[in-house]
Amino acid sequence: MAREQQPPPAVDQVLAGAFTADDRYDVWRPAGTEDWLLLNTVAGAGRIGVAGHPDLVTVPGDVLVIRPGVPHDYGTGPAVAGADRLWSLQFAHVHPRPEWLTWLDWPQPVPGLLRVRTAGDARRRIREALSAADSYGRSDLRQATMFAVNAVEAALLWCTTSDPGAGGLDPRVLDAMEVMAASLAEPITVAGLARRAGLSPSRFGHLFAEQVGFSPMRYRERQRMRLAEQLLDLTPRTVAEIARTVGFADPLYFSSRFRAYAGMPPTAYRQRRA
Repeated sequence: MAREQQPPPAVDQVLAGAFTADDRYDVWRPAGTEDWLLLNTVAGAGRIGVAGHPDLVTVPGDVLVIRPGVPHDYGTGPAVAGADRLWSLQFAHVHPRPEWLTWLDWPQPVPGLLRVRTAGDARRRIREALSAADSYGRSDLRQATMFAVNAVEAALLWCTTSDPGAGGLDPRVLDAMEVMAASLAEPITVAGLARRAGLSPSRFGHLFAEQVGFSPMRYRERQRMRLAEQLLDLTPRTVAEIARTVGFADPLYFSSRFRAYAGMPPTAYRQRRA
C-alpha cells in the first residue's frame, strides 16, 4: 500500500493547536513546508524523521523546530513499557518575525531539525504560551492572529532559556530567580533556595554565580535596587516607603546600599532630572 502524503496547511502567519495521537498517526511531507513547524512533546513520545537521516525520538520537554523546505515525516513514537503508544503534542506552524531567527540558532541533531530540551518552569511556561496561541487562533478577538503570534514568540523566548548555545540557564537557577523576583520584600536565604533546588548551599551558590555572574544575594539586591530606581522615577513615594517596598526595614541602610549601587543616594537620584 502506497504511503499517503499529507500536504502542509495553508498558514497566513500562525496556526497552532494540540492533540493526542495513537500509533496510527503518521505525517509525510516529502517537500517540507513553507513555514517553520514547532513541535512540543507534552507526554508520550514522538518520532521525527528527516530525509537521509535516522529517526529522532522526542520525549516530554523536547521542543523541536523543522525548517522550511526540509523533507520530513513524523508520528507517534515508541511506547513506554506498560503504557499505550500515544503522543501528546502541541504544534505551531509559523512564519517567524525577522528577529526570531537569531533566537532559533538551536542545536541541530540532524540538518534542518532544531531541538532544545526544557525542564521545570521553562517547560511549564512554553506549554502555557502555546496553549494561549491555540486559544487565540480560534477566538473571535480583534487582532486574534497577533495575539497568537505574540504567544508563540513568548514560547520561543522561554525556549532560549534552555538553549545551551544561548547561555541557557539551569532550571534550578531559573526557578530561584523567579522566586526572588516574586518576593523582593520577603526574607529569603541561600540555604532556603538551595533546599528548593535540592543542592547544598555551597553548590547552589557556585552554580548560580557561574550562570548569572553574581551570587544569589547580590543578584537579589540588584533586583531590589532596580525596582527602587523605578519607584523613585515614577512615583511620589518617600524614600522610607520605597525602602520598605523593596525589603529594607531601615531607610538609612537602604540609602547606603542604593548609593553603592547607583553611585548617589536616593534623593539625588530622584533629583537628577530636575
